[in-house]
Amino acid sequence: MIKAASRPLAKYGFPWRAPTVPRGVEVPEKPSTLGPDYDTDWARRPSSVLMRAALIAGPIRMLTVALARPEVLGLDRLTDLQRVAEPEPVIFAPDHHSHLDTMVMIRAIPAVWRRDLVVAAAADYFFDRRWKAAFSALALNAIPIDREATGRRSAELFRDLLEEGHSLLIYPEGGRSPDGWGQPFKGGAAYLASRTGTPIIPVHIEGTGAVFGKGMRRPRPGRTRVVFGRPLRAGPDESTRHLNQRLETEVARLAEESVSDSWSAARAAAAGSLPTRTGPAVSGWRRSWLLAERRRAEVSGRSSRPQRSWPDLGQR
Repeated sequence: MIKAASRPLAKYGFPWRAPTVPRGVEVPEKPSTLGPDYDTDWARRPSSVLMRAALIAGPIRMLTVALARPEVLGLDRLTDLQRVAEPEPVIFAPDHHSHLDTMVMIRAIPAVWRRDLVVAAAADYFFDRRWKAAFSALALNAIPIDREATGRRSAELFRDLLEEGHSLLIYPEGGRSPDGWGQPFKGGAAYLASRTGTPIIPVHIEGTGAVFGKGMRRPRPGRTRVVFGRPLRAGPDESTRHLNQRLETEVARLAEESVSDSWSAARAAAAGSLPTRTGPAVSGWRRSWLLAERRRAEVSGRSSRPQRSWPDLGQR
């Protein structure tokens, strides 16, 4: 209808119709405004911050509780960072099994960091369409990153955000687990923490993969758990690779702590016998079978807390 109504005006030329292009002239393509090039500055303006706070306190909170019922442990390990009048920005680095992880983390992170929290999100998934990009930026304060080739541009953006007082939520695995087991950590979060001196907080998220893991068409409501670890700081001469290894080991320790207890997990870590996060190097059906066995010990697969073993201190 609109096209038919515009036909009488077309004979008048520009601006009633698109200008013609002379032969031999190549019109440059319009620069992309989606994916890694999507501008999220508007999402950190005061009006957007107020709208996001309302979304987090209302719909996001209700949806998270209805689907995940998260239990939060380890907040006492962050007490020292919160004691100062203005706590410094931090980098939260959890493992990643579900799209629910971000909503669960936003609810679990203490309020002193939640208001200025920025989420690193995959540009090829959350910012491939305009409506999806706008929602991700507004509701989650997400910024697009190219998970295949994180370059200087992303590193400088993260550094600027930290200097402005924003904390970051970065998934070191780079994406959701494809089969329920963990993936090796990439070095982006460790590199940023090492270069800026920002403390990095290891986090284990348990149960979200069973509730709404990759490949599931619809969520299955259940229980989840978030376990915060002690903040890590890069040593004076510590390499990014070594810090990243420490981070991954600590997340593995938190995963073991969640299904047993802190003493058993610390003892296993000291002995170098922590269960592997990435699963056994066996055939696919056996990996699935062992994953089901492990999930029965996790909070999403049991109805009560397991029996915990405590150290024998020699007292009678």
